[in-house]
Amino acid sequence: MAGGEPTLLLALLVNHGQEVLCIPGRVVNRASDGYLGEGKTDARDALVVADQARIRRDLQQFRPTDEATIELRLLTNRRTDLVRDRTRSINRLRSALTGMFPALERALVLTSAGPLALLAGHQTPAALRRLGTARLTRWLRTRGVRSPEGVAKKAVEAAERQHTSVPGEGVIAQLVRTPAQEVEALNEKVAEVDRLIEARFCTHDLAEIVASMPGIGPLLGAEFLAAIGNELAASPVRTGSRRSPVWLRHRTIPGSGTATCTGRATTTGGSSASSTCPP
Repeated sequence: MAGGEPTLLLALLVNHGQEVLCIPGRVVNRASDGYLGEGKTDARDALVVADQARIRRDLQQFRPTDEATIELRLLTNRRTDLVRDRTRSINRLRSALTGMFPALERALVLTSAGPLALLAGHQTPAALRRLGTARLTRWLRTRGVRSPEGVAKKAVEAAERQHTSVPGEGVIAQLVRTPAQEVEALNEKVAEVDRLIEARFCTHDLAEIVASMPGIGPLLGAEFLAAIGNELAASPVRTGSRRSPVWLRHRTIPGSGTATCTGRATTTGGSSASSTCPP
């Protein structure tokens, strides 16, 4: 349960002690071929789902997820949406700029902050030639662009190579400016969500164990915990197998009430790491 339409329904069913089974859509689609009728309706799909839940014994039972994992799942899903929106805006920006000013599109890295700030203010070759390198450098510096001299030099050099204006240049310039501003705003939103993810991941009970694995940082660790939910803590311990990449064991010290988590992350070099979680 991490957002979406079924969240409240699942919570009601779980709180009232009802058994909830997870049936993938692919399973329902393949099983529907064995039922009468060819039309796809909600009533027919409901019949297939109910009958499969009745006769199958290999379906996974839904288990409520802890609050920390739900928060990580919500945040990582939000980040994924923002990154996809940013990719679409960059593609629109690249397409519009290529049609009007291809030399500038080739000269600049459109995912960097400096070129985005430039395109949010100036888009056409004539405007860049009028400014010149010195004035454009000062303009970029006032907006906090890193290495403004290099960005300004590349932009003015590209403008000097194109003295032809395309029809509808004013409208195309607006179509360049708008996605550039959108990408700047989305960069700020992604950075804000990254900070929230890192802060929430560091307070997770399994954060120390997950982060001990090579190459796992706060973002990847948060996505890992969001994807597996309670499966990591609930999985059986495989003490005799070196094929399992991660195993965990929860143990309560008698008389102390202290819960400890021991973990092992096996790498190609045979290194391992363990930690103790707070109670």
